[in-house]
Amino acid sequence: MTYKSKFGFGCMRLPLTDENDPTSVDQDLFNQMVDIYMDKGFNYFDTSYAYHNGTSEVAIRKAVVERYPRESYQICDKMPTWALTSEDDNDRFVNEMLERLGIDYFDVFFIHNINTPWYKLAEKHNTFEYVRKMKENGIARKIGFSFHDNASLLEEVLEKYGDMMDIVQLELNYLDWEDPAIEAHKCYDLCVKHGIDVYVMEPLKGGVIVNPNDEIRNDFKEFNPEKSIASFALRFCASLENVKIVLSGMSKMDDLLDNCDTFENFEPLSGEETEFLEKMAEKLNSSVAVPCSECGYCVDVCPEMIPIPEYFSLYNISTNRPESNIYRLYFDKLADEKVSAEDCTFCGTCVDHCTQHIEIPDELEKVCEHFTEGFSPYAGSP
Repeated sequence: MTYKSKFGFGCMRLPLTDENDPTSVDQDLFNQMVDIYMDKGFNYFDTSYAYHNGTSEVAIRKAVVERYPRESYQICDKMPTWALTSEDDNDRFVNEMLERLGIDYFDVFFIHNINTPWYKLAEKHNTFEYVRKMKENGIARKIGFSFHDNASLLEEVLEKYGDMMDIVQLELNYLDWEDPAIEAHKCYDLCVKHGIDVYVMEPLKGGVIVNPNDEIRNDFKEFNPEKSIASFALRFCASLENVKIVLSGMSKMDDLLDNCDTFENFEPLSGEETEFLEKMAEKLNSSVAVPCSECGYCVDVCPEMIPIPEYFSLYNISTNRPESNIYRLYFDKLADEKVSAEDCTFCGTCVDHCTQHIEIPDELEKVCEHFTEGFSPYAGSP
């Protein structure tokens, strides 16, 4: 496998015509991005039953399946583990995904988001055995699961099901590599130990890595003004031997072109670059108020449907760039148009499903205090 073949198109954050409507995929722009991506020799698309409320799969059908020969691309899809209520749901969801995509087999199929609560659901509804049979019957060429928990749970899952799995998709980036809460390095090593390929999601940690403060931006410019911040993060992941695919969710043409350039002209990280990224990870971890990757799983289980990632994003921007007039957006856009962060009941349901193991209710309380103390919505700018 060449480094170039490791670049996958993540379809969780596609371009939108309305930023407030996740189903409003900009199909024309996505088609253009797909054409450039395919023309440059890349061909792997990662989606899920849940992405863009189901329209990610439809967008891929229109942009890829209906416009390219089946053998020219690969599609990965995922079972919505959290939505399983019976064994019959396995078949129902798979058939619906195949129909949405307009294909009769998956190149890769994952059990989506194995963590402590959803692992229990997958076992209860016999989903591991179901995907094994999918591979036997040719409905999936390769099978695996995406994982969002600590190394001890991963070891438990691999000990039980590793022999039937081809791939584990891990959240892996240089910011989380040695983070004791995420244990990305330990999880990677476990996959190597079990001889299982690693596919990487969140190499940019939901944008946290590429949206640092000015000091860190300047550090990157001084170190190498020719390379983007994103390119370093992607190369960190792709330089690992057992990593076979690195996904990047791209909603802008500029991001696609930059990422294509990174993999077309790939250079494994040097020792000097690795040391530099270790220093940047320390700085980033100390500068980010809430290390949210904006995956949105917390919103799916929140009884109040609070847009938690959006509040954390505003909070991070405000603490990193205090001169920005983000306060008005907090009051006018989120607290008024959507559910207020103050509506959190501290039920704690979100915590069990957080891929970053964030104590979400406590952090939401800090968000409320930060914005209400720093700004009066009736008094203009602070």
